[in-house]
Amino acid sequence: MDAADLGLPVDVPSTALFTDQYELTMLRAALKAGTAGRRSVFEVFTRRLPDGRRYGVVAGTGRVLDAVENFRFDAGVLRFLREHDIVDEETLDWLAQYRFSGDIWGYPEGEVYFPGSPIMRVEGTFGECVLLETVILSILNHDSAIAAAASRMSSAAGQRPLIEMGARRTHELAAVAAARSAYVGGFATTSDLAAGFRYNIPTVGTSAHAFTLLHDNERDAFRAQVDALGGDTTLLVDTYDVAEAVRTAVEVAGPELGAVRIDSGDLLLVAHRVRQQLDELGATDTKIVVTSDLDEYAIASLAAAPVDAYGVGTQLVTGSGHPTASMVYKLVARAESGGDGAPLVPVAKKSSGGKTSVGGRKWAARRLDADGYAEAEVVGTGPVPDALADRQLLVELVKGGEVVAREPLDAARDRHAAARANLPLSATQLSRGEPVIPTEYAHGGSGS
Repeated sequence: MDAADLGLPVDVPSTALFTDQYELTMLRAALKAGTAGRRSVFEVFTRRLPDGRRYGVVAGTGRVLDAVENFRFDAGVLRFLREHDIVDEETLDWLAQYRFSGDIWGYPEGEVYFPGSPIMRVEGTFGECVLLETVILSILNHDSAIAAAASRMSSAAGQRPLIEMGARRTHELAAVAAARSAYVGGFATTSDLAAGFRYNIPTVGTSAHAFTLLHDNERDAFRAQVDALGGDTTLLVDTYDVAEAVRTAVEVAGPELGAVRIDSGDLLLVAHRVRQQLDELGATDTKIVVTSDLDEYAIASLAAAPVDAYGVGTQLVTGSGHPTASMVYKLVARAESGGDGAPLVPVAKKSSGGKTSVGGRKWAARRLDADGYAEAEVVGTGPVPDALADRQLLVELVKGGEVVAREPLDAARDRHAAARANLPLSATQLSRGEPVIPTEYAHGGSGS
């Protein structure tokens, strides 16, 4: 369930200026040349995964659908464009009536992807499609990067839950998107209330060191928190002396204390000592939560530690070293003329430096091995082979300008868990390596 399902009053402003100026100047030139109405196909893909990553994660699809719906040029936006002489009056008149009326297909949110995967396909006139390039890429690049990091972290965590707590480490709006993507990638909760409000993600939080420092002593701080929040709260025990704090926490809250949080020090060593101490004090059910600048490698290193949950901030919201998915939005086919029913012609960029692209309107399917695990990402143009007909990955998201594929965020989260489980076991390895399955190309007709 998401905010739309709940009927929450979440206003999404116009996204029309979440774009680069050259989208509008290309439109202006195309209108003048009479080619703006030519049928076109754009595709979103990445030429490579971030160094060492085995798979990518599609995230942000639901936000893209919102952005497309709200891509409107209202009076204030048009006035800005006119006053800054960005486009001419003919283009302004065209923009005033803008409503995306084409079709969008894409990998469903939460699905995994690989180099060359046609993650999203946008079809319509050149004018209406080209304007969406920047906003689509800005959403998918950010959200997919965060979801990929979250997926690696949740894989490393196993069955132990992960708390997203990176709001203070990024832009305030990016924090909400990051929390959403982290949830898709396997995180259980977030500390960010805006994310909870907008997307119904479970929220958690108790206290920081400032609350302890506010009081004359640790006991008073713990007593105040327990009196307000109950004995099942989480007490932060590393402000002064950890062993003394754990002893005081159990004395104040009793052996039914919910959890203690450790935010500094040698987490592996401290967690073992705290677990032993809690058990000796009779708090055998009290859980241990660790934070402190964790990433997937630190989480994996704590697999043998008596830790019950992890809180992750900075490394998550920065993509754990890879803050973008490096996706691009390229024209891959266009009508050979402006007439109705004109066939599509594949087009592709040809250049040096690894920036070439493959022309043609594409389909994608995932071939399975004899044991039912993914063995190849097959991308092609033209007819889909019968053997892959039921393994196609793209789904219809927008039809004739109308969104047709909204879904609860939990559906994307569940889909990702299933997609990752369907990959070879080596997908979960944190060591550097190539994509876990290869991308194969099957060329056919133009796909018109």
